[in-house]
Amino acid sequence: MASQNPIAPSPGAGIYGGSVFANVVQAPEDPILGVTVAYNKDPSPVKVNLGVGAYRTEEGKPLVLNVVRRAEQLLVNDPSRVKEYLPITGLADFNKLSAKLIFGADSPAIQEIRVATVQCLSGTGSLRVGGEFLARHYHERTIYIPQPTWGNHPKVFTLAGLSVKTYRYYDPTTRGLNFEGLLADLSAAPPGAIVLLHACAHNPTGVDPTLDQWEQIRLLMRSKGLLPFFDSAYQGFASGNLDADAQSVRMFVADGGECLTAQSYAKNMGLYGERVGALSIVCKSADVATRVESQLKLVIRPMYSNPPIHGASIVATILKDRELYHEWTIELKAMADRIINMRQQLFDALRARGTPGDWSHIIKQIGMFTFTGLNTEQVTFMTKEYHIYMTSDGRISMAGLSSKTVPHLVDAIHAAVTRMK
Repeated sequence: MASQNPIAPSPGAGIYGGSVFANVVQAPEDPILGVTVAYNKDPSPVKVNLGVGAYRTEEGKPLVLNVVRRAEQLLVNDPSRVKEYLPITGLADFNKLSAKLIFGADSPAIQEIRVATVQCLSGTGSLRVGGEFLARHYHERTIYIPQPTWGNHPKVFTLAGLSVKTYRYYDPTTRGLNFEGLLADLSAAPPGAIVLLHACAHNPTGVDPTLDQWEQIRLLMRSKGLLPFFDSAYQGFASGNLDADAQSVRMFVADGGECLTAQSYAKNMGLYGERVGALSIVCKSADVATRVESQLKLVIRPMYSNPPIHGASIVATILKDRELYHEWTIELKAMADRIINMRQQLFDALRARGTPGDWSHIIKQIGMFTFTGLNTEQVTFMTKEYHIYMTSDGRISMAGLSSKTVPHLVDAIHAAVTRMK
C-alpha cells in the first residue's frame, strides 16, 4: 500500500484550487496618492491635479534641477565610484552635511559632536526610524501630532510602536493658527511626552507660528520636559531661504536641550524618487550621541539593512561644493518664488471675480500647500463638474497651478461656494 504524502496540500489551497489569500480584502486608495490615480483616469482635457505634493513648472511638468543634473554627471564621470554597500548609518559626508544644513554650520551641538545622524529613506523613513528608536529607548510612548497634519504621520508613529494623540493647531474660522488651543493642549500633555512639530510650511495647512510664537512653544515644552520631534520636509522651499526655514529647529537646539529632526530632500532638491533623508538626534553629550547612534543601527539593520547610495551622493556633492551649493540656492528660491506668485495670482483672481469670502489666507499661508477652507461637498463638486482634483479636506498644491489654470480654478471655486454651502 502506497504511503500517504505527509506534505500534500489541503484541498482548495494555492495552485490546487482557490487562493490562500482569498480572504484578503481590497484596501482603499491612499487619500493623497489616490487623487493622482483618479486624475490619471480622467480623460478630460481641462483636468487639473492639485493633489500631488510635488513641484511642477509653469507648464505643469516635473522639474529636475540643473544643479542635480550637474552633480549626477560628476558622479557618473568619476571612475573611482563603486556600488558597494553603504554602512548601516549611510554616507558619512551626507550625514555630516545634512546636520550642518538644518542646525547651522556654527551650531554648538555639531561642534560638541553631540548629534547622531543617520541616512534614511526620505522623510517618511526618517520619521519611522526615529519613532521606533523612541518606542524602544524613551520612557514616554505618547506622541502628540498637530490637528490636522500630514496623513501619513499617525500611521508611521502607530506602526513604530507609539501612542498617537493630537493637539489643536488649525483654526477653521480664521484659517490660521489656533495658538491658544495649541498651548492649552501642550500644557495638558503628560511631562516627557513627544511632540511632533513641522519645522516650516506646515502640511496641509500652510500655517506656521511666528518666531515669537515659536519661542513661547519652546519655553512651554522645555518647562514641561516635552521632547520635540521636528519634521523638516520643506527647508528652503517655504521662504526661499534655507536659514530662515530652519529657525524653529535652531531655537530648540540653541537652548542646549535634546530633540529629533527628520529631513527630506524630496522637495528642496526635487529628489522625490531617490528617497533621500536623514534623522538627526541632538543629545546632551558626545557620549550619549555615540550610544544613540549604536542603537539607531539596531533599528535600521533589520528594517532595510542600509540606505541607497545614489541620491545621498547627489546631495553630498551639491552641499560640499561652494559653486554647486550657490546654484542650488538660486534654483530653490526660483521654485519658492513661483509658488508665492501662484498664491498672489489666485488671490487676486478670486477678489477680482468677487467670489464670496475672505481669501487672504491664501497669501498668508506659506509653502507648497494651501488649506482653501473648501468643504468635502465643494471639493467633490469641483472634481465632478470642473475636473479639478485635490484632497477631500480642501488642500491644494500651489505647485500644481499655473497662470493658465488659475482662471479655471477660480471658476470652479466661485461655483462651489455660491452653489454649495
